[in-house]
Amino acid sequence: MAERKRLWTALKDLRPERPMLLFETGLLEGYVAPEELECADTDLRSAEHLMRLVLRHAEEVGDDLVVEPRLALYWDVEQSDYGVPIEYRRAIDAEGGSQGYHYNHPLKRPDDAALLRPRTRRVLRAKTLERKRLLDDHFGDILPVEIRGIGAPLPAISSDVFRLIGNENLLTWPFDAPETLRAIIAYLRDDRLDHYRWLEREGLLAPNNDSQLVGSGSPGFTSALASAGGPGLTRLRDLWVWMESQETTMMSPAMFADFFLPAMAEVAGLFGLVYYGCCEPVHDRFELISAVIPHARAVSVSPWCDQERVAGLLGRTRVFSRKPRPWLLSGAHPDWRGIEEDLDATLFAARDCCLEIICRDVYRIHGDRLRLRKWSDLLRSRVGGAPW
Repeated sequence: MAERKRLWTALKDLRPERPMLLFETGLLEGYVAPEELECADTDLRSAEHLMRLVLRHAEEVGDDLVVEPRLALYWDVEQSDYGVPIEYRRAIDAEGGSQGYHYNHPLKRPDDAALLRPRTRRVLRAKTLERKRLLDDHFGDILPVEIRGIGAPLPAISSDVFRLIGNENLLTWPFDAPETLRAIIAYLRDDRLDHYRWLEREGLLAPNNDSQLVGSGSPGFTSALASAGGPGLTRLRDLWVWMESQETTMMSPAMFADFFLPAMAEVAGLFGLVYYGCCEPVHDRFELISAVIPHARAVSVSPWCDQERVAGLLGRTRVFSRKPRPWLLSGAHPDWRGIEEDLDATLFAARDCCLEIICRDVYRIHGDRLRLRKWSDLLRSRVGGAPW
């Protein structure tokens, strides 16, 4: 684990020794089945699920997962809604999965923006500390339980614009109601600025330059963030923040930069380092992004990105955080030839970059957990590094 921490830190410090590999198992359907769990209490069952998942991942996958010698908890923070509720309904598919969902989009017309209200928030310290005591009583002498702040900050401004107004309005209001759209974005910007500054004042932050995922599946190891101290003493400028704008993919770079990017840059400016992007292609707009978010240290290179173009933009000044095509590994029959071709294209494009390969959004493997190790072995045969 110490060697993996060292290698991850070298990568995020932009002096990589080899590409780093990680597979996302947390959203994989049935990776830890409900019938495997023995605890009945909600908090204990959640901790049991997490421990079984981490152990199985570490034993089976063979990637560069770092297992920390602690169990992390996060402060329970309660917030009001925006004056209107954002609700969603999940759909159950033919195999019993529930990945699909639909939002109610409460702001139907521009006039509905007047319904927005400032949010209130409070930290439930007693509830969080009681949960910690419960876990400490059961296994704290073996595995320390630590409160590690609030998790990875994710402002999600464009995501909540979409949730509030829906996709059709997101695409038409820049023309039909531009001032309303700007007002909603400004409202969400101010909400995020208030929220993060409140967290700092309340002492609810903790360092995230460790194994905590600070972006789209990416751990935060780096020596570039000088923390003022541990939990309770951490400042916003000591942290990573994850900025992304998947919902604006259909907008031109100029329109995105006009409507959304200034608000995102203002929020990002509170933090020390930025992981930018998720599933959206960034090759046509990263120059605009980097001009106002210069401390973007890692960039998500999704399957919809022009890898060669992104590599030219990033070079060795930022981490090339590649997301392989997940559909090649999903389903009943993995496409191993396609996986190899996708990997080769990445290794060629990012040959002069600081590369991490993070396989995300594989949700269903039909019980075939062996394919995860096969994926890891295939990548290691090309990039090096020994599995644990």
